[in-house]
Parts: sequence; structure tokens; C-alpha cells
Amino acid sequence: METTKKKRKNPFKYIIGGEILTEDFVIQQSKLIILIVILFIVFISNGYSCQKKLTQIEDLKAELNDIKYQNLVISTQLTSSSRQSQIEELLAIKGIDLAGPKTPAYEIKK
Repeated sequence: METTKKKRKNPFKYIIGGEILTEDFVIQQSKLIILIVILFIVFISNGYSCQKKLTQIEDLKAELNDIKYQNLVISTQLTSSSRQSQIEELLAIKGIDLAGPKTPAYEIKK
């Protein structure tokens, strides 16, 4: 009768030594324990994955802002270099004899 109820002297040794794994409750619930451990592993890996994706999103946002700034600079340079006065000055420097029209453009109506 006393053999079913063992007297535990050291609970730390009982848990760390693995004697707890021989208990009937642990043996009966082993599938549930394994499922819970697997779910914990999936939950933790999902958290790391989400954190990694958030840092990638922040990096891409910073890169997008840099590219938008570069686009703005290039667009401004293109606008300033394609003005009529800039084109006429460039033609004069290159020695090309082209001139803008003296009369304004007009629309032909049917």
C-alpha cells in the first residue's frame, strides 16, 4: 500500500531527475503536453518572423523616402535645364544658329 505513494525527499531532484515523468498524470497527458510545446515553439517563431518583417518594412520605408528625394532632385534639375532660356543659352554656347520664333504660336480652327 505504501509503494504507490512514494515519499519525496527533494522536490528539485524529483523534477530535474525526471521522476515526475513516471507519474500517471504526465503519462496520460503526454500528447497534450507535446501539443502545447509545439504550439509554444510555433508562437515564438511567429513572433520572430513578424519582428523581422517589421524591420524590413521600416528599412523599405526609409529607402522609399530616399528614392522620392532623389526623384525630386532629378525632376527639379530637368525642369530647370529644359527652360527655353536655358536651351537658348546652351545653343549659343555650342555655336548652333537656332533661334526661337519671333511670333507667338496660334491655333488653326476649322
